[in-house]
Amino acid sequence: MRDVRTNQFDGGAAFVEGDWVPLSEAKLSLFDWGFTRSDATYDVASVWRGSFFRLDDHLERFFRSLATLRMSIPHDKAEVRRILHGCVRAGGLQDAYVAMVCTRGVPPRGARDPRLATNRFYAYALPFVWIAPPEKQRAGIDLFVSRRQRIAPESVDPTVKNYHWIDLVMSLYDAYDHGGDTSCVVDAAGNVTEGPGFNVFVVSDRVVRTPDRGVLEGISRRTVIELCGALDIPLRVQAVPAEDLELADEVFVTSTGGGVLPIARVNGRSLRHPAPGPVTQRLQDAYWALHDDPRHRDPVAY
Repeated sequence: MRDVRTNQFDGGAAFVEGDWVPLSEAKLSLFDWGFTRSDATYDVASVWRGSFFRLDDHLERFFRSLATLRMSIPHDKAEVRRILHGCVRAGGLQDAYVAMVCTRGVPPRGARDPRLATNRFYAYALPFVWIAPPEKQRAGIDLFVSRRQRIAPESVDPTVKNYHWIDLVMSLYDAYDHGGDTSCVVDAAGNVTEGPGFNVFVVSDRVVRTPDRGVLEGISRRTVIELCGALDIPLRVQAVPAEDLELADEVFVTSTGGGVLPIARVNGRSLRHPAPGPVTQRLQDAYWALHDDPRHRDPVAY
């Protein structure tokens, strides 16, 4: 693996077929099962002010997902770290959205046996991607609770980050049809699960709750759970009925694409506390403060 120069590719870079390339040259075979069957796993880390945040946690989850899906790549964790750093450095990015992806690959012609496919590894870094831009965060996000059911965890393990998003994408159209900004979906029992790229939290009487099953166990979700313990904020990981969101004092979502993001309205109804509510604000401030904690920072050597 050759080295890569700082600012070698303006605006972002990718790692494809063992080498760094500009984003415009990052391509996937039309016949890769990652495209034809959503047979892939991925993870997304962030770089903020020149340092990765909780990169070890993202790498650990990515390699755990590979094992669960019986995939393998020709790189260990240290090499993937180097590749991700290289993507950021090559793009000259100080704030970035950085993805690592493994697809099932292309099996021999006519074969339907996934064991015969050679798994493919890709990585890329883009300028930081917000779930909602800062100005929308200040105003508060309009969340619509779609009654579409998330794929059951008995069918697809949600703790393995995947591209099975059709239910989430169609829920976005439900939100747009009702004047909302984004959406979340429910399970068969009518409990909230997650949204497209984020976990959901509800605050009532200063007690924070978040769904316990049917969700990706996000790194930002984990960060908030840990912060609740550190800040003595009561937390319950349990089923959250969809109806509880409209009645909540506060609602917020968590994502690598923005951290702790306040919700102002649910299904068109304003919550009891203007966004961001006091608990949300406290957790949002603590989340961003953690980016300066050496335990979670991995500086990029530009």
